[in-house]
Amino acid sequence: MSADNELSAKLQRRLNINEGEDEPPSPHKSTVFNPYTEFKEFSRKQIKDYEKMFKTYDVNNDKLIDIQELKLMMEKLEAPQTHLGLKAMIKEVDEDNDGAISLREFLLIFRKAAAGELHEDSGLGKLAELAEIDVDKEGVKGARDFFSAKIEEQSKGAKFEAEIKAEQEEKKREAEERKLRRQAFKEKQAAFMSA
Repeated sequence: MSADNELSAKLQRRLNINEGEDEPPSPHKSTVFNPYTEFKEFSRKQIKDYEKMFKTYDVNNDKLIDIQELKLMMEKLEAPQTHLGLKAMIKEVDEDNDGAISLREFLLIFRKAAAGELHEDSGLGKLAELAEIDVDKEGVKGARDFFSAKIEEQSKGAKFEAEIKAEQEEKKREAEERKLRRQAFKEKQAAFMSA
């Protein structure tokens, strides 16, 4: 949907609401959402992991991932999207039409990915693919390669720290050698002066 069409649709909806032809959007429903009963295909650990990821990117803690937070998430996953691409991603799972992704809608992304309902080249397909590694699909070797790459990426930071530590140790050793040379020089100087 182009930006012009989207704007005209919103304005038409607002006009219909004002004329009493349409119902205004209701505030969030007070129904209790239990991910463990609704998403039985996921283990408790998987749901906890998805919940943790959701909370990581819900920067303002409003229990919704808005377009800016989704943009941040996709950039961190190294799959940046255009503004229209982000809007399309939200629209694909936004069941309550609030323009943001709730935890339930976030879990729907992974349900759709597991069911093969997402195109791999779509934003949500990339999100689901980058957010998890499926050992059944990738096999043990693929999972090993994935985790090896992650470990290598983390070890780059550790390698940098090790280089800094080695540099500091080298400086300490050089300072100690200078101190010993200076002390030996003073001893020779004292012996020369007393002779």
